[in-house]
Amino acid sequence: MEVDADDELLQDAGDVQYPTLERQPSHYNPLDTFKLAKGDQKHYQQQYGDLYFLRLAKLKPAVEALADEEWKDFEIAGEKVRRVDRVLDVRQGELCWVAGTVYMDMPLKPNILDDISKDHWIAAPPPREKYISPTGQDQTMLEDESGRLRLIGTTLQLSMLVTGCIIAVMGTENANGDFEVVDMKVPDLPRQPQRWERDEASEVMSNGTGSKRRSSGEQKRTGVGKVAIVSGLGISGDQGDTLTLDLLMEYLVGEACGPSEQADVSEISRLIIAGNSISEGTPLAIREEEKKASRKYGYDASAYNPAPTTHFDNFLATLLPSIPVTLIPGSDDPANVSMPQQPIHPAMFPRSRNYAAMPDSTEAGWFDSVTNPWEGDVEGWRLMGNGGQPIDDIFKYVEGDERLEMMESVLRWRCGAPTAPDTLWCYPFQDKDPFVIEECPHVYFVGNQPRYETAVIEGPVGQAVRLISVPKFKETGELVLLDTDTLETEIVKFSVFESVP
Repeated sequence: MEVDADDELLQDAGDVQYPTLERQPSHYNPLDTFKLAKGDQKHYQQQYGDLYFLRLAKLKPAVEALADEEWKDFEIAGEKVRRVDRVLDVRQGELCWVAGTVYMDMPLKPNILDDISKDHWIAAPPPREKYISPTGQDQTMLEDESGRLRLIGTTLQLSMLVTGCIIAVMGTENANGDFEVVDMKVPDLPRQPQRWERDEASEVMSNGTGSKRRSSGEQKRTGVGKVAIVSGLGISGDQGDTLTLDLLMEYLVGEACGPSEQADVSEISRLIIAGNSISEGTPLAIREEEKKASRKYGYDASAYNPAPTTHFDNFLATLLPSIPVTLIPGSDDPANVSMPQQPIHPAMFPRSRNYAAMPDSTEAGWFDSVTNPWEGDVEGWRLMGNGGQPIDDIFKYVEGDERLEMMESVLRWRCGAPTAPDTLWCYPFQDKDPFVIEECPHVYFVGNQPRYETAVIEGPVGQAVRLISVPKFKETGELVLLDTDTLETEIVKFSVFESVP
């Protein structure tokens, strides 16, 4: 039986020319804002109160300048408003305004003294979803170095406030000693750098001539590219999370799509993993005879489960030859618990660490394990993001679940983690509060959120910030793509069809 040549499986490739796709280069310039000192230079003996004073000293001039400009000619019933320098200088019945730090007195907030007094509990109480008291016992205070003042009024009910944010309030003190707020101001968005501003300044410094000299890479800077952002991979090492991760991996390296999609994927210049790459630790089961063995310092090394980190290392090692990766730790990752979380140690990635920079290098590597929070310049834009802990903690202070509103408030407060150190663990800084936002980002993303959301907010002098709420990949299968030309976002969803019994 003869077979037609057109039906044969093995055929000559012919003269068809297939284009070779190259991935867009990544212009990446991270900042070390949240890196802590190492070794003996890092201390925990100091008091946390200094952190609030540092924050107040930094942000009080900004909010006072804004309030003075807004209220300098304000008057009620012929009485002109007066500025008061300290909280305790407020006088009853006098129209005035004062700036200070907000403190939310909420009985349901965790209290370390209560924890110590209840050590006899068999099991610790479960964490609360909200700190809001159902009986209305919560109080809003304004404090500075002189004292504390209780705030009341309908203006507070319409505003989002948490412990640690710096505000200015205008109003009068009533007969009960409470300050009735008429109006309120926050520091609002700080100065926003121009695109490529920091890179161009570095070029001027490197030239040593005091003038800009464009390199051959200038043309590449105007090219169109994309940045992929994902969070909540939740790798456990089980077979259940393998298929969706493989789809994500094959998509990013261009193996799971056709020629047209491959061209789109080649525009992705960098992958940012925003926390919780590894699922919460689940120790291995131990046999009864092993439990009786002695443990050094109370730790049983045989209960350690290396499968999640090994699986994650293999995942990164497959991606890194094709695409650079920025790794931000999260609450479930093997990093320190307190903010700012330091980079995950390269020892956790025996295969992927080959793509990281040398320990003493000042240049970022192809694989960059960074802090949480993190900020840096990607394709000339200032990006700032975290693994979700600051927003998740703010969620416990306020009504509702409007994550974008919380993210906007963080920027307008100029504080990336306002509830630290009250209800969010952090390092006791003494000289500077790194959570104070000194330059407004162009993109602010938060990982491990309930759903994907995005919006653009504007500042008083033309600032524009793209907010991105990045969902958990393990629950939603969603990858966020950020266009580095327009700062528009899109979603790529990965899902596995389950068989119907």
